[in-house]
Amino acid sequence: MPPDAARRSDRSRLAILAAARDLVVEVGYPRVSIEAIARRAGVGKQTIYRWWPSKGAVVFDAVRALSEDEAGAITLPDTGDLEADLKTVLRATAVEFTDPTLSALLRALYAEIAVDPELATLYQEKVERPLTEAKLDRLRSAQRAGQLDPDADLALCLDFLYAPFTQRWLSRTGPLDDAYADALVEATLRAFAPTARG
Repeated sequence: MPPDAARRSDRSRLAILAAARDLVVEVGYPRVSIEAIARRAGVGKQTIYRWWPSKGAVVFDAVRALSEDEAGAITLPDTGDLEADLKTVLRATAVEFTDPTLSALLRALYAEIAVDPELATLYQEKVERPLTEAKLDRLRSAQRAGQLDPDADLALCLDFLYAPFTQRWLSRTGPLDDAYADALVEATLRAFAPTARG
């Protein structure tokens, strides 16, 4: 049986993404290079350049991959119970953000994004926008089901849900635990609940 080229390519891709994440944590984003990623992943530089135009593109795809399913899509659970679904997502996010390795990766990247406008634009394109769109899709579904105010600003709803969470993580002002995740979800849903119309 001939070797499966698609499987080999997927193995290489996953190795490259893992190498990029590991190197950012170990040496910091500025010191990561395509050469170093290739060495760590056990592939040639040209393999990386075939799929990505730059170091930043590799790194941000590596971050986004943590939120993708097996098909490479980013979706939120939709059981019909918005509160339960959001609590599931925010609790899982809390687990990720309190993982020392992932937290170190994100902090290293945020420090660079804060001072590099080009990198910030790439982050928006590769990570922030796809994640935000997946979250908005779930809120639109809830809005259609009558679980959120039909006139609610859904982008503002996401800010209510995630901004305090991110602020607490950045400033280390308190625990990111299930209780905090649940409290954020409950407060957000109260603020954006459907209003009685007479």
